[in-house]
Amino acid sequence: MPALIIHGHFYQPPRENPWTGIVETEPDAAPFHDWNERIHSECYRPNSLISVSADGKEQSVNNYAGISFNFGPTLLSWLERNHADTYARIIEADRESAIARDGHGNAIAQAYGHAILPLCNERDLRTQIRWGIADFRFRFKREPEAMWLPETACDDRVLGALIDEGLRYVILAPHQAARVQKSAGSQSSGGPEDSKWGAAGEQSINTGLAYRYVHRDLPGESIAVFFYDGPTSRAIAFEKVLRSSRELVDQLERSVNGREMENVATDGETYGHHFKFGDICLAHALAFEAPQRGFAITNYGAYLDAHPPEFEVQIDNGPDCQGTSWSCEHGVGRWQRDCGCHTGGEPEWNQKWRGPLRLALDFLRDENVAHFEATRGRLFTNPWQARDDSIVLILDQYQTREQFVYEHAGRWLSADEQWRALAFLELQRMLLLMYTSCGWFFSDISGIETIQILKYAGRAIDLMDQLELPPARERFLEILAEAKSNKPEVGSGADIYGTFVEPLRLSSMKDKVFT
Repeated sequence: MPALIIHGHFYQPPRENPWTGIVETEPDAAPFHDWNERIHSECYRPNSLISVSADGKEQSVNNYAGISFNFGPTLLSWLERNHADTYARIIEADRESAIARDGHGNAIAQAYGHAILPLCNERDLRTQIRWGIADFRFRFKREPEAMWLPETACDDRVLGALIDEGLRYVILAPHQAARVQKSAGSQSSGGPEDSKWGAAGEQSINTGLAYRYVHRDLPGESIAVFFYDGPTSRAIAFEKVLRSSRELVDQLERSVNGREMENVATDGETYGHHFKFGDICLAHALAFEAPQRGFAITNYGAYLDAHPPEFEVQIDNGPDCQGTSWSCEHGVGRWQRDCGCHTGGEPEWNQKWRGPLRLALDFLRDENVAHFEATRGRLFTNPWQARDDSIVLILDQYQTREQFVYEHAGRWLSADEQWRALAFLELQRMLLLMYTSCGWFFSDISGIETIQILKYAGRAIDLMDQLELPPARERFLEILAEAKSNKPEVGSGADIYGTFVEPLRLSSMKDKVFT
């Protein structure tokens, strides 16, 4: 029986006003209050509870119990607060799958803020991964085996960091493979016939196998890599294969073609939001059609136990060794320059605004490195360790702030010092969230996703002012002014900031920091 693994990447960018923590009305999501509510109604909730029937048999299906999945940590946080029933069924699906599959739950972690990891500096890369692991552990009550990389963006440095943090496997797009070779002593077939490296890529990589990636600096350390079936995944996401479960399983049956495993990966929102009734199609395939055709539905962790990698892989590090991703044919150009990739917009539009936007945010981040480092010995014994550990304050509102600060300062601080310590940590949180990848993804800088990341930058500038740090706003806006909208009436990134962000810079009370 061939194994079948269907992975869903469930994610929406955080939408809360960073000053108030409230999601404001988003008119284009009407008749719903905002896009989170709309997609919850069309996708997240339906996938957790579906009634399907075939041959006189009817059953209730929780799709999350049948597929491999990840949820963005900020989305799970929103679900927990606003739709506790859906949240509970997601958590329960992982628990059930772990029981059924020898401890291998269907859920995997995600890098916390959905930043493009190859473009992160070293400290931000580590914090994004560590926060993602901590969030997963807090919610699912177990250690994650894997981490979904936002946009599957990776390079050797990112995979090395995953290995360092103890993760077992990762999921990538087939075109992200560069070379493969048979591991020493392997007797398997389906790859190179000897220990010499052979070229790989979407057209040649066997996606029915797990591969071993070796740490570039620590040859004894490795991580397993699964490359999803690209053509079949695209057919599910964009080519209306979800019109019926029969058509879906027909496609999967053609794709497996005698191999031991078929695995696909798409945005989870494909099932119900992007494609109406896709959730029902998936449920019917999981409950009836796929098992009847001889597929054994499983997840990556369980499959890896039975089929350890017998081939080694090297990945494509992309143009200028900046990384590759699943949604940009130019490596990771989509998040830093006018590479040609975009979604929507008019034919004459460009995305030259992406470069200045990233430069402005990099300036704000880098300007704060020295300020945060200066808290060493004054507020924190190790400020960067305190930042990594501060995820507990985000996850658990009952966590004692005074105790946390004491443990990371090595002494009891005064009330004002405690406030300053927490304000510095909140500032660092804003500097991480402002790199949410959606800010660069679409066609124009005036989109709600870009405005959202500018709100995080604005909140960071506000906190800098409260902490009486050297002002950064003027230089930040000078750089942002070079990011021109395609809509003449909108102006530049600086104009957008003045129109949509400045009015939100409310006076923040000290006791509102990290609460």
